[in-house]
Amino acid sequence: PGEVVACRAEECPAPLPHNTQLSLGALCSAEPLSCRSNPYQADLLRDGVRRYLQLPAEQTVLILHAKVAQKSYGNEKRFFCPPPCVYLGGPGWKLKQEQLTARDVGEAGLRVWGYMGLDTMGSSLMETQKLSFEEQPDAKGFGCAKALYISDADKRKHFRLVLKLFFSNGQEIGTFHSKLIKVISKPSQKKQSLKNTDLCISSGSKVSLFNRLRSQTVSTRYLSVEGGAFIASARQWAAFTLHLADERCTQSEFPLREGYIRYGSVVQLICTATGITLPPLIIRKVSKQYAMLDVDEPISQLHKCAFQFQGSDRMYLCLSTEKVIQFQASPCPKEANRELLNDGSCWTIIGTETVEYSFSESLACAREPVSPVPLITALQLSGGGDVAMLEVQGEHFHAHLKVWFGDVEAETMYRSPKSLMCVVPDISAFGSDWRWLRYPITVPLLLVRDDGLIYSSSFTFTYTPEQSFLPGQQAPTDVPQDSDTLLNSIHQEFTRTNFHLFMQS
Repeated sequence: PGEVVACRAEECPAPLPHNTQLSLGALCSAEPLSCRSNPYQADLLRDGVRRYLQLPAEQTVLILHAKVAQKSYGNEKRFFCPPPCVYLGGPGWKLKQEQLTARDVGEAGLRVWGYMGLDTMGSSLMETQKLSFEEQPDAKGFGCAKALYISDADKRKHFRLVLKLFFSNGQEIGTFHSKLIKVISKPSQKKQSLKNTDLCISSGSKVSLFNRLRSQTVSTRYLSVEGGAFIASARQWAAFTLHLADERCTQSEFPLREGYIRYGSVVQLICTATGITLPPLIIRKVSKQYAMLDVDEPISQLHKCAFQFQGSDRMYLCLSTEKVIQFQASPCPKEANRELLNDGSCWTIIGTETVEYSFSESLACAREPVSPVPLITALQLSGGGDVAMLEVQGEHFHAHLKVWFGDVEAETMYRSPKSLMCVVPDISAFGSDWRWLRYPITVPLLLVRDDGLIYSSSFTFTYTPEQSFLPGQQAPTDVPQDSDTLLNSIHQEFTRTNFHLFMQS
C-alpha cells in the first residue's frame, strides 16, 4: 500500500568503543548458517544484525587509482602516477584484530598486510608489491604501491589491479579489484577530438594533479588537502571533482554544467574527501612552459595544463615545496596569446577512479575470505501490496547471500552474479501496521552471507503511508512501544540521502 521509495543514503557510522563486543559465540559453527531451517540461529542472527545497526562495526577497503597507465618499453619502468593507494577505514578493523588476538594466544599486535599487482589473465608472471599500512590522524590505515608498472610484453589494452589482504598471522582477509585501467603508449600530442572520448575529461569526473620539477620523477608532488588547506604532497595524493562552471556567474552562485572540459573553460576543483574547493579557475594548455590563451580544444589524459585564477591579473595555481601559492605569469610582448610560467605552475592532469568495499565480520566466525564482496548499484521495484518484489542489481552476487531490510530477512532468489530478486517484507515484520503508519519508515538494505558476514550498502528502502495520520484518529493500543523506538532509531540513522529513486507500488 502507498508509495514505496528506494533511496541511496550516505553512511553515518557511529563511533564504536574499543571495549564493545558484538560477536555472537553461538553463531560460530562448522556448518553454514541457514536462517530458514533453524529458528534459534535465525533469532540470534536477527539480534546480531540489530546490534550492528545500532553500532556498525564497519570495515572498508578504499582503492584509489588512475584511469590510464602509460606503458613501459624495453628496460624502462614507468611507474604508475599517481601511485595506486589503499585506505582501510571503519572501527571493525580494530575489533576484528582484538578478536583474533584473543583467539590466537601469543599473537600480539596483529597487523594488516597487503600485496598489490596486475591481474594476470591466466599468467603466473604477476609482479606484486607488498603494502604495509600506517595509521593516519583520522585513524584510517594507508598504503601505497609506488613501484607498479606495465611492460610492453603485456599486449592488453585494459587491465585491473588486484589487492590481496592478510592479517599478520597469515589469515587471508580477501581479494579486491580496482576498476578497469586503460593502457596508453604516451600522452597524446595531437589535438583531441570528442570522437575519442576515452581520453577526454568530462565535467563531474574525478582527477588528480601532479607536478614534476624539471621532469624529475623524484621531485613529483601531488595536489592534496591536509588540515583544511591545499598542499603539494610528495607522499599522498587527493582526487578532485572537476566541474565546468558558467563563467558569467559569480563565485557564490557557481552553477555547474555538463560536457567535456576544454581549455579556456572556467572550472572548479572540489576535494572528494573533504569537500574543500578552490576559487573558480580558467584551465590553460601548457606548451614549453607557456600558458596558451587562445586554445579551446578538449583536455586529454596526462596533458600539461595550468590553472589561472578567474578575474586575476595573470595569477596561477603554483606550488612552492609543500605550499600551494599564487604565481604571476609574465606576458610575452611579441605573442599576446602566451604567458610565461614557472615550473611550479605546470601541472599534469589525469582522471582517477575509486572503488570501495564494505563489510563487517563482527557477527561472523568464519575463517573464509570476505571476497567476493558484493556491490549494489541499482534497485528495481515491481508489483505491489503483498507481492512487491525488489530486484537488487550489482556485481559479485552468489547463492549464499540474503537481502535484509533493516533487521528483517527477505526471501531471496539468486538469479545471476549481477542480480538478486527478493520479496519485500510487509510492514508488519517491523512491528507496525499499514493502517496506523503515521510517517515514512526507512530501513537500510544489507546483504548477509550464510555465515553471518554483513555487507552494508549505501541504499535504503522507505515505506510510505497511503495517507497522513489524522490528529483526531486514535491509534491502536496493541502496537508494541519498543518497536516504535527501534524504528525511530533506524529512521534517524539512515535517512540522510543524496539521491532518491522513486517508485509507485
